[in-house]
Order: sequence, then C-alpha cells, then structure tokens
Amino acid sequence: MKLRQKDVLGLEGVSSGEIELILDTAKEMKTILDSNKKRVNYLQGRTVVTLFYENSTRTRVSFELAAKYMGAHAVNVSVGSSSVQKGETLIDTGRTLDAMGADIVVIRHNRAGAPHLLAKNINASVINAGDGMHEHPTQALLDMFTMREHFGKLEGLKVAIVGDIYHSRVARSNIIGLTTMGAHVKVFAPSTLLPVGMEELGSVKVCNTMEEALEGCDVVMGLRIQLERQKKALFPSAYEYSRFFGLNNENVKDLGSDVLFMHPGPVNRGLEMTSNIIDSDQSVINLQVTNGVAVRMALLYLLTGREDI
Repeated sequence: MKLRQKDVLGLEGVSSGEIELILDTAKEMKTILDSNKKRVNYLQGRTVVTLFYENSTRTRVSFELAAKYMGAHAVNVSVGSSSVQKGETLIDTGRTLDAMGADIVVIRHNRAGAPHLLAKNINASVINAGDGMHEHPTQALLDMFTMREHFGKLEGLKVAIVGDIYHSRVARSNIIGLTTMGAHVKVFAPSTLLPVGMEELGSVKVCNTMEEALEGCDVVMGLRIQLERQKKALFPSAYEYSRFFGLNNENVKDLGSDVLFMHPGPVNRGLEMTSNIIDSDQSVINLQVTNGVAVRMALLYLLTGREDI
C-alpha cells in the first residue's frame, strides 16, 4: 500500500489504513535509529528542503536528521535571509526550489492553508510542518506512534488533551487522527481557549472539570500555552492557569501507574505541567522527540515511492 497523495498536508481525510502504513513504516525506521549505524541509503540522490517561516527547533531538526539518516541531501532555507525578505511570494519560492530539483519541501507557516497553496503549485511533495492554527500532522503521527508503541493499539484508548486547545494545531491533528483510529478523546481548557464546534472534529467529549477529563484515561496530553498567538489575555494569570488548568501532583494522584504523560514541547514548566510530572517515569516527552525522527523518516521514505524496506 502507498500513500494516496503526493503530499502530507493534514490528517483530515487520511484513512486509518494510511495511518497504519505510516506507523508500521516508522516502526521499521526506528530500528535504524536504535542501531549504531543510523544511516541508510534509501533516499540517496534525493533532496529534502526545510522551509520554515516560523521558529522551530524540534520539528526542523527532526526533519533534517531524518533526511540525513536516510541518505538524502538536507537543505534548510533560512527565510529571514532569503528572497522572501525581498518580497518573493510563497509560490515563487516554491517554484524556485522545484527548479533546483527539490524532491520534498517541508514547510511551516504562520498562515493556515499555506502548505496546500504550495502543493498545488509545485511538483515536489509537500509536508505540512504546521500551518497557523490549522494542522500539524507529523506531530500527531508521532504522538500516535508513541501511544501505539506503549499500548500496542490505538483503538479504544482514552486520551485526555488539556490546555490551549483553541490555538493548537497539534490538538486538531491529534483529535482527527485518534478518532480515525478508534480512540476516545476528551478535552479540557478554559472556555476562552476552547474553539466553537469541537465535536465537528470527531467523537470528542468536552469536559467541564479536570477531574472529568482525567477520569479513566490512558494518556494525558498537555499543550503549550501559545502566548504568541493570543491577541488578548485569555486567562487571568499564570498562577491561576497553573492552579486550575495545569497538570500537577494533586490532580494526577489518582491516575494509574500505566498512564502516559505527553506534551508536544516546548513545555512551560510549572505552568502546563509541574517538573515532577515532566521528569517522571510515566512521561514520554523525550521519547516523543525520538519517535518524531522515525515518523518523519517513514514519511520521507513513503513519499519517494520506494517499495521495500
């Protein structure tokens, strides 16, 4: 089985079979990461360009390492010092990269829909590394990979997503992906940080209290407070947010020892999660980073159309 599209722009409309294919391929790729070699030639002769209009460490470096581990040429376009600063449009930038022989363009942009626009206008495959408040498909895929690796399945898992749901493209992609795979998702946030029409994203339960959100869950995912996207104060203070909407010793004390704590990073320690949770044995935040490389290796591999691992 192959991916139906030449691009990975979001998880909306992606079938459970395609998600399974990506996760299964990522499992094979992780064996490469776990080896001493950490390099194969599956993408030899290919060129992967990272085009980031927003700051990033984890996602950009993850894609670049994934490309290098697969034997591809990895090129990072620094938008701050590129022709974009001279007024070049996104489409023209994409066509320039196309003309230079790019096989895959990984784009992060502050405007929702930018990867879709780029994909329509270039021959190279486009991977969405986050577009505005819309989607972040590769983060959701690595999150699902991490859950499946631990529990052996996604179907039937109870996942609580807590925090800044409104601004979170990670939450949106996770909700779409998890419900497609048969998981049950609950969300909890201040009312000012909950988007209208949450139920339209899938079988999502909007909870009124932290206790309701955490009850019976297998996975608890905290989200970063995205102050850079907020045009006005949406909660009274950091202290009150931490007390009522953050994850801490008190509100997780009754959870089972097999519950996973996740966060897409970077974490605002003490605000979204206390350090004892972040650094606990049940936290898989660092493992998510490792799994992110494996998932991105899998996507690069699948998009080049190779048949066998």
